[in-house]
Amino acid sequence: MRAILDTNVVLRYLLDDDAGQAATARKLVRQAKRLVIPVPVLCEVAWILLRHLKIDSAKVADAIDALTKSPKVETERTVVAAGIDFLRAGGDFADGAIAQEGSDMGGNVFVTFDRQAATLHTKLLKGAAVKLLL
Repeated sequence: MRAILDTNVVLRYLLDDDAGQAATARKLVRQAKRLVIPVPVLCEVAWILLRHLKIDSAKVADAIDALTKSPKVETERTVVAAGIDFLRAGGDFADGAIAQEGSDMGGNVFVTFDRQAATLHTKLLKGAAVKLLL
């Protein structure tokens, strides 16, 4: 099976906060031939862990990094790496993922109202310029 994981499955796997669902998620992860994790799932996971559960950004970055480094996992690795870099630098996973994916798709100017995202983009990502809208 090539399982496409939804956010709730990844969260149960990472958090082990519901014994039955966590056991089911772990079993699926063990048994599936491939685990396909779309980037929007990881954006949601990061947001929930950071904003709702108040987990430290370094721990969230480490958890996403460990999960996505598994040879069973298929995801947009450069996009995920950018999201992790943004998290580790104090920013949002989604901002890094958006900037990198946009660049990968041929965009050449990252446009945002978010000062922090603009600053981190300039510092961490190469290739696309930044335009901060004021």
